[in-house]
This record gives sequence, structure tokens and C-alpha cells, in this order.
Amino acid sequence: MSERPSPVVAILTLGCKLNQADSQALARELLAHGCQIIDRPAPADALIINACSVTHVADRKSRHLVRLARRLAPEATVILTGCHEQNSSGHDLARRLGADWLVANADKPAIAQRLLHHWQEQGRLGAGPTTPEACASGTAIQPSDGLRTRAFVKIQEGCNEVCAFCVVPRTRGREKSVPMRDVVAQVLSRQAEGVKEVVLTGTQVGNYGRDLGLCQGPTDLLAALLAETTIPRLRLSSLQAQDISESLLRLWQNRRLCRHFHLPLQSGSDRILAAMRRRYTVDQFRQAVAIIRRWLPDVAITTDVIVGFPGEEDEDFERTHDLCQELAFAAIHVFPYSRRPGTLAALAKEQVPHAVKRQRLQRMLKLARASADAFRARFRGQTLDVLWEDARARQDGRPPLWRGLTDNYLRVYTSARGGWASGLCTENGSASGRCPGFDLANRLLPARLGEPLGDGLWGELEPAGAPPPVDVGPGGPACR
Repeated sequence: MSERPSPVVAILTLGCKLNQADSQALARELLAHGCQIIDRPAPADALIINACSVTHVADRKSRHLVRLARRLAPEATVILTGCHEQNSSGHDLARRLGADWLVANADKPAIAQRLLHHWQEQGRLGAGPTTPEACASGTAIQPSDGLRTRAFVKIQEGCNEVCAFCVVPRTRGREKSVPMRDVVAQVLSRQAEGVKEVVLTGTQVGNYGRDLGLCQGPTDLLAALLAETTIPRLRLSSLQAQDISESLLRLWQNRRLCRHFHLPLQSGSDRILAAMRRRYTVDQFRQAVAIIRRWLPDVAITTDVIVGFPGEEDEDFERTHDLCQELAFAAIHVFPYSRRPGTLAALAKEQVPHAVKRQRLQRMLKLARASADAFRARFRGQTLDVLWEDARARQDGRPPLWRGLTDNYLRVYTSARGGWASGLCTENGSASGRCPGFDLANRLLPARLGEPLGDGLWGELEPAGAPPPVDVGPGGPACR
């Protein structure tokens, strides 16, 4: 009697790094029970949509994925979780779209066991499209690639702030920190798996430990992780301007901490910041950026900006635009204000006309592109360590294009041929001593940064670390 094929589960993730951490935890548990995990829409035994509701666009994408999942796998169990609208109308809509289960954020940890139990009860464990062909349109997640390169570890969840535009306090609840010993244990587990970088994530990372009675929670946690683990890279997902202090930055003398800070600005107008109920002024934000750069000259500082918030006048927008130009961010994530039911701003009468929002959005996006290009250009000709993640096939027959990240959040691409570095060979023992292929996945190797390529830079692997890049001809490398 042949063994039942392993169940296939597609986990589709939208939104923040906190959702990515939840999805990785779910993938690990299902993998441990013998499931095959893919991260693209494809026929499967179950499709889990880990949704986002931070804007109306995110809501629309979530609904689209539910419809797509039902079309791809009519007999599958379709599960909607994450920050979807958790009211009765939202549930009714999700069911009409085709979701079988709606799972609140607080109940995410039970999804894997509930799904396995459901299959056992129905006698369907292993039934359905579980052949290798079923995974052809998805990317299989194996312990040796996506889950081993950069791992997201949740250190806290929830938010006690009440920003006027944000639904997160309702969808994620009040702040709750993961005990420090549990975070250290998780990072040690990822270290044992061979993970090279851990991203510490949460809704309000800078408030970590307040509910545990810690006065300097993020600082204490980072100090413990530096002392008790040896993982090569630790990265914080996001902080607020008021979280920045010299005692925190002093820890970055240890180069295992990535030189990257994400500080949401939202607006460069004190009047709008007050209306948004943010807890900093423009001057305080400017000072936070200055102190970070004083400690870490080559740091990447990225930010979020909302344009068209209710009551935003042309002068307010110009202040935001000018401040972003002055602070020269490595990346600016720009969002048009999205009216979220149940938030204070949704009740404001001074809503900005759509055409004005669109115009301001285009100007900020143009500045964001110029700012990112200028930051990347600073590092051309430098050699930096790159954590190589994965390779993407190219349709013209040239070798795959590998992509990776520097610690200061520069995206780097390369392509190379095997035979020059035996340590990178994926096959051994050829008579000629040359290796037909090599694998950069999850390797931390130096690369000399060169010409711009897509959202990053071309990188030439250092001869001591890896084979030289392939000659791509006068047209340069092509990025899919």
C-alpha cells in the first residue's frame, strides 16, 4: 500500500513584517507535521490568506486573494486570517467571496492544529492536489532556503497608541510582549537551523517590555541577544522617533546589529502630526535622525509618509516634502490617506479631494525614487557583506540572477558560474575538478557594489568568496 502524499498548504501573506513572522511560524509548524508549504497562489489542500487591512487597497488585495484561492482550489479549505475587518459585515463578505474559516489574529497559533484535525476528521489527510505538479506554480518553502535565510521573530504584538488613522489597535489588541527568555529561545532555535539573520518585529517594537515591567525593554532585549546568541545579524523592524536614545544606539558598536532603522514620519507638519495623534514633533523626529547618523554614518533610515490626511493643506504637504528632501531617506514608503471605519480621522469633515491626494502622491513618489537612488549611489565601488537569499531564473538562458541584502538594507544582485570556488559547489567529484553549479543561498559573502539594477545594485562577488560574475555583455544584467 502506497503512502499518502503530503498535504500542500499555500500561505499567502500581505502587509507588515508582523504578518510575515506569523506566516513563518505557521509554515514551520506545518512543515514539522509533514506538509508541503508554498508561498504563491496554486492548487493546494488548504490556502491560508494572512491579510492586511491598513488601507482600502490592502483590503481589496485580501479579497482578491480569497476569490483567487477559491477558483484555484474549489475543494480546498480557504482560511482568511490577519487584520481583515473583524466585524459581522466583514465576515459575511469574506464568506461570500469563498473563505471557509475566518480566524482572528489572536487565534492564529491554533490554525495548524485545527487544520490537521479537520483533515483527520474528514478522512482527507493527504487527499487533493498533493503531487509535485501541484507545486509547479508556487515556490516551495524548505528549511534550507526561505526559512533559513532571514527569519522574522515576533517580540510583541498590539498597540496602546490611538493614532487617528489606524485600525491596528482594534485588529491587534493591546500591547503584549513576548517574555525575553522566550525571544532568546526562539533566536537560538533559528540559529540552530542555520538562519543568518533574525528580524525582530512587532506592532510597537519600541514599547517592548513595558507590560513586563522593563524600563528599557528593547535595549535590554538586544543586549541579551548579543550576549546569549551568535547569529550573524539582528535587525529591528521599526521604531518610533521617541524610542531613539544614546543608550540604545551604543549597542550598535556590535556589528551584528544591522545598520538600518525604520522610523515612520507620516507628516512633516506639526499641525498634522497633532491631528494624527502622533507622539513626536518635527524637531524631535529631526533630532532622532541626527543622533542615529552621528553614531552610524552609513546607516539606512527608511520611513513612511501619508499624503492627503484630513485637513492637510498645501503648506502642510510642502513641509512634508521639504523635510523628506532634507533628511535624505534610504527609502520612503508613500501612502495616500485611506479612510478606515472606526478611526477618528474617518469622522473628519475636512477630507482631502481624491485628485489632490493623487497629485501629492505622485510628487512624493518622485522624491522617494530620487532619494533611494541617491542613497544607493553612495555605496557604488564599496565592498559590503551580502546575505544571499535566492536565485531567479532568466528567460534568455543566462545563469540565474541571485539577490541578497546588505546589513544597511541595500538590495544586491549578481550572477556567476561554477568551478572557481569549491566551497560553493552543489555537486562534487567531477573528473575535471570543476563544479557544474553553485549555491549562494543563505551565504554571507562580500560583494563589490557596482551599477544600479532595478531596486538595487549589481554586485561582483569577491574572488576569495565566490566565482566571478558571468560576462553579461554590453547590455548589462537583466532583472526579471
